[in-house]
Amino acid sequence: MTLDIRKATAHIGAHVSGVDISQPLDEGTAAALREALNVHKALVFDDVRLDDAGQQAFARHFGDLTTAHPTVPAVDGAPNVLPVDSEQGSANHWHTDVTFVLNPPQASTLRSITLPPYGGETLIASSAAAYRQLPQPLRQLADTLWAEHTNDYDYAVPEEDVDEERAAQRARFTSIKYRTAHPVVRVHPLTGERGLFIGGFAQRIVGLSTGESRKLLDLLQSYVVRPENILRHRWSENQLVLFDNRITQHYAVDNYDRQPRRLHRVTVAGDVPVGIEGKESYSIEGDAAHYTAVAA
Repeated sequence: MTLDIRKATAHIGAHVSGVDISQPLDEGTAAALREALNVHKALVFDDVRLDDAGQQAFARHFGDLTTAHPTVPAVDGAPNVLPVDSEQGSANHWHTDVTFVLNPPQASTLRSITLPPYGGETLIASSAAAYRQLPQPLRQLADTLWAEHTNDYDYAVPEEDVDEERAAQRARFTSIKYRTAHPVVRVHPLTGERGLFIGGFAQRIVGLSTGESRKLLDLLQSYVVRPENILRHRWSENQLVLFDNRITQHYAVDNYDRQPRRLHRVTVAGDVPVGIEGKESYSIEGDAAHYTAVAA
């Protein structure tokens, strides 16, 4: 079979066929997929026959794995696999995975396990396209900014919906508190592209008040979530989606009437983000060494 990569939208996404990712990949195929990820930011694989071990083996073609999450338990017997389960709440907010730690994952894989009969799409947005679309004065401002990212806020559940179970889940999510300062404009280590590195965990611009920060972050975020920058992925059985966590955001759409929805996530260890002046992100609070090594 010949590897076939078909572009899905102008700014993000491609469908991949002609490769059986349940089998070990030769270096040429793995390199082609890594290059496709650099170009398209998100790759969709149909009709994959993977279990948790196979998903982990595929993800390792892109680097060392993280454990499932800094604070949330893994799938039983699979410490690198995170269950993304509607029973645990829906993360219906725009975010980049685990940006509250010093070196967030470089890539994430999601595999369909249980799907509702309708809804439950995953939206993936290109933060590189968003940066390119900024007016020059706003781009120049963004280039100078840093933002504090933290897990210590209720990102998924409105206050009025917090019952005893939800409160326990939130307490677990924030059982280790993290705060990390990242550049608002991150330079991709492989492509040199610039992207807006913000999303839901970015809570404050360094040097600004909370109110000032929210207005500015909302303005920048409005470019990320423009419809033309988004791949809207409607899940089918036996699918895997791989996306570059360094230069995308994603959103799980809560439109399936609380029916069962479960994906399994495996993430690849990332490097420490770098801004346009070459300065690296820095940790303010929380040690994530148990969760991830730093990629070279």
